[in-house]
Amino acid sequence: MITIENLKKQFGETVACDIPSFTIKDGDVLGLVGNNGAGKTTLFRMLLDLLKPDEGHVTINGIDPATSEAWKQHTGAYIDEGFLIDYLTPEEYFAFLGKVSGMRQADVDERISHFERLAGGEVFGQKKLIRNLSAGNKQKVGIIAALLSSPQLVILDEPFNFLDPSSQNILKHTLTDYARQTGATLLISSHNLQHTVDISSRIALLEKGVIIRDLDNHNLEAQEQLTAYFDAQV
Repeated sequence: MITIENLKKQFGETVACDIPSFTIKDGDVLGLVGNNGAGKTTLFRMLLDLLKPDEGHVTINGIDPATSEAWKQHTGAYIDEGFLIDYLTPEEYFAFLGKVSGMRQADVDERISHFERLAGGEVFGQKKLIRNLSAGNKQKVGIIAALLSSPQLVILDEPFNFLDPSSQNILKHTLTDYARQTGATLLISSHNLQHTVDISSRIALLEKGVIIRDLDNHNLEAQEQLTAYFDAQV
């Protein structure tokens, strides 16, 4: 479980996050949606202790990420290219992550075999450094890396970015199957409203750092409210 209490972050005059209280339950597939500047990435960075809040705190299973690293053992995340070690090949990168996570190489190889379809024949066995891959294939490497150790908490910021339509659909199935098979908690932000609705059991709508709606989406019932909201912004 993730709890957020009185979490605030401001950049100059811009409020990036102002969340008095919010709880993410184990097994939630939470989609974060909102226009540019809504605060989605800022929230993720504070959850991952990559950005210090001005006020308040978060806890992951009772652990404050700012004071302990125990939560990292159960967390996989991909925010942007800064998470990659781009002078390695994808295989070298996955081997390194596996070693850090205490996985045997045989286990790493078995895990990445589950992502052959997502990789689309363009990531594995190419003998290319990550830095020389296309933006879409770098995105795939980051997503696979986040899921590599079968974490119970997965945080992905705009995972559908740079992916072609076929890869986006494969990713939707990959994330849905992962959540169903593992019972993991997934936090996913995206500008793609349809994909977010399709995979999320719950959706948080952010506006200027504030969660203005917390919508149940088990039967895709959030679609109508979200469509009406974004139509009104035009």
